[in-house]
Amino acid sequence: MESLTISPINAFSDNYIWLIRKGSEAFVVDPGDADPVLTALSQSQLQLSGILITHHHFDHTGGVAKLQAATGCETWGPIDSPAGIYDNTLQEGDLLSVLGADFSVLEVPGHTLDHIAFYSEIEEAIFCGDTLFVGGCGRIFEGNPPQMRSSLEKLRCLPPQTRIFCAHEYTLANLHFAKQVEPDNKRLEVFLAECEEKRRANLPTVPSLLGDECQYNPFLRWDSSSVQATLKQLGRLQDNSDDAVFTAVREWKNQA
Repeated sequence: MESLTISPINAFSDNYIWLIRKGSEAFVVDPGDADPVLTALSQSQLQLSGILITHHHFDHTGGVAKLQAATGCETWGPIDSPAGIYDNTLQEGDLLSVLGADFSVLEVPGHTLDHIAFYSEIEEAIFCGDTLFVGGCGRIFEGNPPQMRSSLEKLRCLPPQTRIFCAHEYTLANLHFAKQVEPDNKRLEVFLAECEEKRRANLPTVPSLLGDECQYNPFLRWDSSSVQATLKQLGRLQDNSDDAVFTAVREWKNQA
């Protein structure tokens, strides 16, 4: 089967709207702004067939109404979002065909309570919105730290070759913080240099690979002895439980 082509559409200062295409058809993920999407569709002569939404924040949904009016496409989003937003609502375990590729729905609350992710085993890809970033994770606005860590653990259990299509270019800030958490992490040092080179060339650092994230992303490394050692040295850790370690890292990042 022909694979999907996935490419970023830049929006606002640091958002990525993901354009999924096959032949002349397309889906987009989290279109906070309709205009750059309409421009991309026109330039590539694509018909928009559907919109996928990970959560209700405006920078992910703001362009939906205009895109629907312009194209007549359908929308899919989380069942726990405010009523009436989407044509089709989704929850954990639902399966959705996107241009012939199956995507399963994972509920990943924490950043918001309605947050979902779209995972395709065959495409080795996940659209995770603001739950997991390259080198980081989303702020916890509606959930709580144990809930967010549980969501990240669900993502961490996916195959290591899974490509992480997150919704923001926050990578350099995330990795500089990660260096504070694990100053001796050599894999992190190499990856940071690679990402700095990409950003100097105005290239996206997204997607990354899940297996790589597990080596340098401090929000996936709650069971790392080096992460725990740094937190203890700074007096930020009371016990070694997974939730305590994750919470300490998240609270530190909030203050950074």
